[in-house]
Amino acid sequence: MSDQDALQAALAAEQAIVYGYGVLGAHLSGADQQLAGASLQVHQERRDAIAALITGAGATPSPAAAAYGLPFPVTGAGTARRLAVQLETSGAGAAWDLVSAAAPGSAARGVGIEWLADAAARVQRWGGAVPALPGQPS
Repeated sequence: MSDQDALQAALAAEQAIVYGYGVLGAHLSGADQQLAGASLQVHQERRDAIAALITGAGATPSPAAAAYGLPFPVTGAGTARRLAVQLETSGAGAAWDLVSAAAPGSAARGVGIEWLADAAARVQRWGGAVPALPGQPS
């Protein structure tokens, strides 16, 4: 996978994650709703940073879809938290692809490494099992 392909895939992943947080946030309250709002903001900022890297390389960022299919219906707080775990876990996969495709010391690799750490922390905050990071036992 080329650096540019990995950036476009990472952008697509972040666009889907932003959509998912928009859906799940409406089903939460209190501290969980605050966590969803903060998570949404982080993902929006990362989406924009990835789009800027794509633009900076002379390419055009792929646009977001109007809507994304969810893996299951979000009907309350429990399924909203479950979706958050799934979004963060899938984001970790896209982040790893970005890290592995990007050149050492590049801005793209830095975004991917930061994203991996952030995804692991967010999975744990949402009550999920932290996915094994590359090079670590599962």
